Amino acid sequence: MSRRDARLDRDVAALLAAKAFIEIRCLAGNARRRSEDSSVEEDLDRMRFLADLCHNMPGIARPRRWRPSRKGASLSSFQQAMAQRPMSWTWNTAGPEGRAWMLRHVEQAGLTWTPPPPLPAHRKGPSPMTLRQWAGVLLGHWPVRAPIGRQPLPAEARILKALDTDAICALYTEAGRLRLGLGKGGPWLREHLDPDGVHYLVPDPASYYWPGNSNASGGKIRWWQCTVLLRMYDGEQVSGMLAVLPETFAALPPTVPRREQLRLLHRARSTERDTYLWGRDHKPECAPQVCGYVPETTDDTPPAD
Repeated sequence: MSRRDARLDRDVAALLAAKAFIEIRCLAGNARRRSEDSSVEEDLDRMRFLADLCHNMPGIARPRRWRPSRKGASLSSFQQAMAQRPMSWTWNTAGPEGRAWMLRHVEQAGLTWTPPPPLPAHRKGPSPMTLRQWAGVLLGHWPVRAPIGRQPLPAEARILKALDTDAICALYTEAGRLRLGLGKGGPWLREHLDPDGVHYLVPDPASYYWPGNSNASGGKIRWWQCTVLLRMYDGEQVSGMLAVLPETFAALPPTVPRREQLRLLHRARSTERDTYLWGRDHKPECAPQVCGYVPETTDDTPPAD
């Protein structure tokens, strides 16, 4: 049934994209003729609404072959939902007016289409490991693999390291000071981490951040994108991304047994809730008497990875 639903979602996306283009073309003609039925501003607002609603639909109708950003990483619950129902994001973010517009055109076309269910919430904790992942842990296979045609990370990067709160915050500070582009620390993060917690750090670059790729300045990426597994003050472990210089990472002492490194790496990769999502959920109750954090005027939002 899910394959049939996915195919129908793509047919619906193609239909709605075509209807939106037709309506936008009609509205553009009305704007030039200054129709008495509506103002130019109203026509522009309508065109903007249709463009916002349907801009993803051509990609849904004719999807490119999907490739994970990291080989061997588990699909998140969001990715699984989108694979089963490609219209999930568009439907669940459309709002009442957008949903009514979609249903009207689907009905006029005579299609029998059931809208996708609500998107799943980001689960707390990691997703279960697959049999292949468990086998890799038992056999000692390091799961961070290079993209096709690229050199693997050096041996000193194929290791997971444990850090205390002072050490992990120092890495965030260095990333911010050097403007490496990944990882925002500051007072908010330090105050919400478990002060006695153990945090984990492992080089785990996505294909687009692989060392040697071009960066935004026209140079080459010279840092390692690391996955971090942080323990917050309430005990929950959340994920994050942090840019770390190779020499900085190499200087950190290795203390975690090899098999435990592999298990923790899978845990970090499959933990869907990150610092932003944790901070968003914590924000309504964030107060000095709850977590000890006193907001500053320039630091009142959780870091986004």
